[in-house]
Amino acid sequence: MKKSNIGISEENSLAIADQLVKLLADEFILYSKTLNFHWNVEGPDFHTTHVYLETLYEEQQEIVDTVAEKIRMIGHYVPASLKNYLELTHLTEKTTNKNDSQHMYAELLEDHKSIIFFIRGELKPVADQWKAEGISDFLTGLMEQHEKTAWMLQSHLK
Repeated sequence: MKKSNIGISEENSLAIADQLVKLLADEFILYSKTLNFHWNVEGPDFHTTHVYLETLYEEQQEIVDTVAEKIRMIGHYVPASLKNYLELTHLTEKTTNKNDSQHMYAELLEDHKSIIFFIRGELKPVADQWKAEGISDFLTGLMEQHEKTAWMLQSHLK
């Protein structure tokens, strides 16, 4: 693939892509888990939870697409198989198989927190070591989005 010169060296773009594909795997697993919960939720708060989970999985779908596009922007192909995602993710696709909102929200909260910690650990290397301030800014915004969702999920659990 012919790579466009956007001011990130080949070596640095490869290092960044390696981290972005891990993030993509996490985001895709979270998307899949959220969709699973949306389909299978039960309980007295079914409708409210069903609608909220729909909002969350739609947001996740947008995140997945945007992370994949960032990988392409820096000149790399996107690994797009479930096998790859399961090998790369920090998350687990397994759930407690409890279909009430409290268990689902607790599981989603842990996954959002895991992604927040991963992104936080990548901000300095992306900006300082690999000289990709724009991608660092993107990651900061993404981290803030996950922080807001984590806060909302945590609030549901009170």
